[in-house]
Amino acid sequence: MSLNYCLVLISLFVTQIYLIECNSNEIIDNNNRFYAIEGKVIPYSDMTESMNEFLRNTKIIVNYGQHLAFLKSDGSFSVTHLNPGSYLMEISNPDYFYEPIRVDINSKGKIRARKVNYIQTSAVQQLSYPLKFKSKGQFKYFQIRETWKVTDFLFNPMVLMMVLPLFLIMVLPKMMNAADADTQREMQNIQMPKYDVPELSEMMTSLFTGGPKPQASKSKAVKKRQ
Repeated sequence: MSLNYCLVLISLFVTQIYLIECNSNEIIDNNNRFYAIEGKVIPYSDMTESMNEFLRNTKIIVNYGQHLAFLKSDGSFSVTHLNPGSYLMEISNPDYFYEPIRVDINSKGKIRARKVNYIQTSAVQQLSYPLKFKSKGQFKYFQIRETWKVTDFLFNPMVLMMVLPLFLIMVLPKMMNAADADTQREMQNIQMPKYDVPELSEMMTSLFTGGPKPQASKSKAVKKRQ
């Protein structure tokens, strides 16, 4: 009899604890207020795909995948059940690029949207709310193949090395002929200094015979004559 009585008391105690926890959870849920972030995604001006494909391929990602939302038929969206905090809103589309936006929600439910700045995080540039995402352009997955142009041939360094000397050879004499008679006379009267440059044959003989032997023979001939 005492064992049954103890079991009844234990069961009553456990049920009372369970009811207390349920009531506390209800109070916490009532105190927590959830908020929603609303906005609209504007399609690209030169969009090639249809609107249905754009809506199907576009997703709204919050905080790198913590929350996910889809677009409505008019391009608007709403991310609900959000607690106060800071959220990074990103648009995922395989064809078009959108800049992310940071949204801050305080405890009073005030929402502030600002531009994301990864370099200067302290710099705040507020944006309008509800959010408006505008595409910055299309993704380029492939690089356009370069085509051959005439300028590539003309500005080639080898071509420039060949063309510029020819141009100078052809133009400079004409410039000299077109000069005044006085300047031509001055150029003719200028005497360039003469340098005693040995001939190639003498250099070769001196190199292979081991020294300036012809000069020694000349000096002996001069002594004999004396």
